[in-house]
Amino acid sequence: MFKEFAKFLKEFNIVSLAVGFVMGTASTSLVSSMVKDVLMPIAAPLLGAEAWREAVWHIGPVTIAIGSFAAELFNFLILALIVFVIVKKIIKTETVKKY
Repeated sequence: MFKEFAKFLKEFNIVSLAVGFVMGTASTSLVSSMVKDVLMPIAAPLLGAEAWREAVWHIGPVTIAIGSFAAELFNFLILALIVFVIVKKIIKTETVKKY
């Protein structure tokens, strides 16, 4: 049973997956803090609110929480860029190893 489990771990690179998960979680916290503490205070005057999370647009009876949305959009874009760069480097490394 233990040998089968060890084979499973090696075959499916479970350790690499776990390391990637932990690093992803840590980078998410880092990016979230960067957006919350660095980018959004700079963007707050553009959003028209002192507290950027409270920035809203009123369109008739509809209220859109633009500050909160902008923060989540920044988080997503930064994380997507990080993932893109990492995947691009991995693909480039794998391509070089094949030749």
